[in-house]
Amino acid sequence: MAYKEKQMTITNLGECIKPVTYMKTNAVDMMSFVNDRKEPMIITQDGESRAVLMDIESYQEMKNAFNMLKMIQISDKDVAAGRTKNANQVFAELRSKYLHNGD
Repeated sequence: MAYKEKQMTITNLGECIKPVTYMKTNAVDMMSFVNDRKEPMIITQDGESRAVLMDIESYQEMKNAFNMLKMIQISDKDVAAGRTKNANQVFAELRSKYLHNGD
């Protein structure tokens, strides 16, 4: 599957910010909004932003991106600490481990 870049842009901020009282009576409409438009909805309480409602696909993509950033951060720490190996050494170890009898 090819990588498809998507940007999350809010076209009309006023449509995407709703008070919690609106959510209580319009939950189905709000779910349709975020799923159809792929835009998050900000839920406010007492005039303050308190939560975000977003479609599951966008949420999963965001989680995947954060996980990738965490892996990069861990890798950077390994490099800084000198926990690295030469690529030739890594491939030799993999061949030794997974290739048997010249397979």
